[in-house]
Amino acid sequence: MEIHQLRMLRELGELGSVTAVAQALFVTPSAVSQQLAALQKSAGAVLTRKQGRRLVLTEAGRVLADAGADVLSAMADARAAIGAYQDNRTGHVTVSGFHSAGQALFAPLVRLLQSPGSPKVQLSDEDVAQQDFPALAARYDLVLAHRMDHSKPWPAGRVSVMELAREPLDVALAVAHPLAALDALTPDDVAGHDWVTSRGGYSPADVLAAVGAVSSKPPTVVHRINDYSTVAALVATGSVLGLLPRYTASPALSPGVTLRPLRGISTHRRIDILARPESLKRRSVLLVIDALHEAMAEMVSR
Repeated sequence: MEIHQLRMLRELGELGSVTAVAQALFVTPSAVSQQLAALQKSAGAVLTRKQGRRLVLTEAGRVLADAGADVLSAMADARAAIGAYQDNRTGHVTVSGFHSAGQALFAPLVRLLQSPGSPKVQLSDEDVAQQDFPALAARYDLVLAHRMDHSKPWPAGRVSVMELAREPLDVALAVAHPLAALDALTPDDVAGHDWVTSRGGYSPADVLAAVGAVSSKPPTVVHRINDYSTVAALVATGSVLGLLPRYTASPALSPGVTLRPLRGISTHRRIDILARPESLKRRSVLLVIDALHEAMAEMVSR
């Protein structure tokens, strides 16, 4: 058994296809298939099976993938003992963020890391449904992810989780809207209005569903848009209400839009940093995490 073969098996369990594993590890799909076949031969057990068009792990495959994760972590420990890799403060760190987090945090993060001796960050935007965030840790050192307070927690055995912020989603209104005269709103205040919200599986849609469940009249969804700049532009017309996160939506807001807190239901979402445990043994990664916390704290204080 080879280390790279165990990693491919582990990633197959996480990502669900040979093509996705190949993309994550920067190799060809045929190379992945060949290495998995070699690993299966050396293991003496069937490790994968077809499930429709997908290739999934058998029970034996899952056992070996879990053991392989331990081996990979042990190898990271060995590198830490050497120190050259783990203690490099200026190493490259890859970071993915969902769209509103990227808009709000990426530029402040880069500014905080401009001094000599800082890590070099490579930034990407990845806005996916909640259940798909953990798999991104196969491709990035750090993943900015969001989920509602009441939703299913992240899989603790697969990723390490660091809370970055708890952020309320507020009602977004045109400044001239009659409801803007109120300091806070309830579900009954906003019942029956037309709305722009996200597609299903994202935080605004979850909150609006809760509004409909407890209000006297369900809201009418006119537009389903995930981009907060577009949401804010539509809200500014006065034709619809929206739901926007209090802190990270700030770059998308215009003078024609104001936010009001929504009382009576849970509107908070968690913004978390997800990472593979071995990534957190690198000094450069820890420094980027510190900078993310600093950038978020500055945003919240404003």
